[in-house]
Amino acid sequence: MATYTVGQLAALAHVTVRALHHYDERGLLTPSARTAAGYRRYSERDLERLQQLLFYRELGFPLDQIAGLLDGETDPGVHLRTQRRLLTERIARLQAMVSAIDRTMEADGMELKLKPEERFEVFGDFVPEDHEAEAQARWGSSPAFGESQRRVAQYTKDDWLRLKKEAGDIVEGLAAAMRAGVPADSVQAMDLAEQHRQHITRWFYDCNYEIHSGLGEMYVADPRFTSHYDASAPGLAVYLRDAILANVRRAGA
Repeated sequence: MATYTVGQLAALAHVTVRALHHYDERGLLTPSARTAAGYRRYSERDLERLQQLLFYRELGFPLDQIAGLLDGETDPGVHLRTQRRLLTERIARLQAMVSAIDRTMEADGMELKLKPEERFEVFGDFVPEDHEAEAQARWGSSPAFGESQRRVAQYTKDDWLRLKKEAGDIVEGLAAAMRAGVPADSVQAMDLAEQHRQHITRWFYDCNYEIHSGLGEMYVADPRFTSHYDASAPGLAVYLRDAILANVRRAGA
């Protein structure tokens, strides 16, 4: 059976000779043999014990507790299962920490790059941040939400004003068509619904037909969206929803 000097074992395990001496003094890793001159000689079994020791050390266990773990169980299979469980738990904790950091970074990135007077010019009395928590809860896990956050964080005042005008023109076009009695499933209304979908894609996230149909239903189901559209023309939220669904059918989606 192969044996190792203290220097050879230190090199194999990437630890210092001083650390091996310390483990010996603490009774954690006593060499299986010594030469006639008193030099330490470590066996393959000692190497395995050192690997287990270093694993628990890496996980942050104190030396006294490691001694109990190593001496309380000699079956390598039990140690492996214990180590796997500890690693899995640690990975889960680290993943949770990464997710928390990501959410913090995204929240920091959401700060709109507008001066107070510019914010008022763009949003008036509406405060976007007041709705961030709800948006995060409803859509925070979706790629579309993350993409929208990344985009809007970079918009200037001019970007927001262009976005606002474009959205207003689409809503006004829909309201005018509804007032004129144009059916929601007409080519004119469907074209306006398509402009609405492309507007979202251009400024916020890739709004496919499935997402757009879901938004249409939300405009009718959520009183806040309904009142927003109906402020331009009573019944506009339902008209827009119907035009969106007709456009989805036209696209064969």
